[in-house]
Amino acid sequence: MNRFRMLDQLLNRFTETMLPGCACIVSRHGKVLYEGYSGWANLEQGKPITPDTVYRLFSMTKVIVCTAALMLYERGKFLLNEPLTEYFPEFEGPMVIRTRPDGGIDYEPARNPILIKHLFTMTSGIPYNFGDSEPERLIRQVLDELRAKYGNYDLQTEVREMAKAKIPLAFEPGTRWMYGYSHDILGALIEVVSGKKLGQFLQEEIFDPLGMKDTGYRFKGDIAERMASVYERTADGKLVEIPGPLDMLHHPESKYEGGGIGLYSTARDYAVFTQMLACGGVYNGERIIGRKTIELMRRNHLNEQQMNDFARAQHAGYGYGLGVRTLVDPAASGSNSSIGEFGWSGLAGTWTSIDPDEGVSVVFMQQIFPTIFEESVHLRVRNVAYACID
Repeated sequence: MNRFRMLDQLLNRFTETMLPGCACIVSRHGKVLYEGYSGWANLEQGKPITPDTVYRLFSMTKVIVCTAALMLYERGKFLLNEPLTEYFPEFEGPMVIRTRPDGGIDYEPARNPILIKHLFTMTSGIPYNFGDSEPERLIRQVLDELRAKYGNYDLQTEVREMAKAKIPLAFEPGTRWMYGYSHDILGALIEVVSGKKLGQFLQEEIFDPLGMKDTGYRFKGDIAERMASVYERTADGKLVEIPGPLDMLHHPESKYEGGGIGLYSTARDYAVFTQMLACGGVYNGERIIGRKTIELMRRNHLNEQQMNDFARAQHAGYGYGLGVRTLVDPAASGSNSSIGEFGWSGLAGTWTSIDPDEGVSVVFMQQIFPTIFEESVHLRVRNVAYACID
């Protein structure tokens, strides 16, 4: 039996029981070993998932942006241990929030600066704006003010205005791990040191060399028509189509290009990108990024405290490198992939695994918002995909 039939069976089971549609590509040493599509890009229209279906990457944007930043790192444009203020003076003199025993809060000057490596490793202390903490509330306030003042604004404007607002950090830089805004600042750093807009740099340095014609920030050609619809599962188990979150950022007039979110892609395009990383940074004989830089990227950079912060069910056995989860303990994760297998996922359920030791990459695409099946879906895809490899 062709072992990859197990992946066909898995995808079909997903779309029969929990997902509207999904796609998976497994590649090795520059060749596609498996390509499977199941279910619907739009249920109501009976529009199937195909190789041309386009997906919102959300946080899988981060893997591309961190790769781009590391390309500039290996060109000598910045050092990982440099203070962020070397490039954004607005971040001078950060404050840190401290909680008193009575539950009150104080602001105190940070003892250490935010370093560039803290952006890669999500240890800067700068959260997203989703929660109820004081820093998260203040970030929401700044973003609301930016929208009111500018309406349509770019990444540089956002990062500099947030820095000027002196929003307190959630913790002393480099001491804890917190998922947040760090990679958006990293995207702005790419603009500063390259002299190009983030989208332009990605297009010229990654998308064009890799032939990723269906990947980008802005709608072009028939991309809008090929986007998979986003669905939400209701309490009674029904799938309800919802507007694509943040789709307004894809419109041609939009200026914002996020470092942590905002790209769209097809499974085939993203598979080419991940194969480049799995094959030591080379694609079609052209080097995109250094092999040793990829090794640094996929090395665990977290200490024990930060590993405890990072721990979630789907991250069991994984540490965190320069913008990616990375496998450190296969027994703890229940994974049949290699130590140093790395990747990330996106809010609508996209997911990737990259294994340079085997020259293997796996890309899985779906569009449910928010994704609620990370552990039950992604880990099964990982285990079945690696089981199929000779």
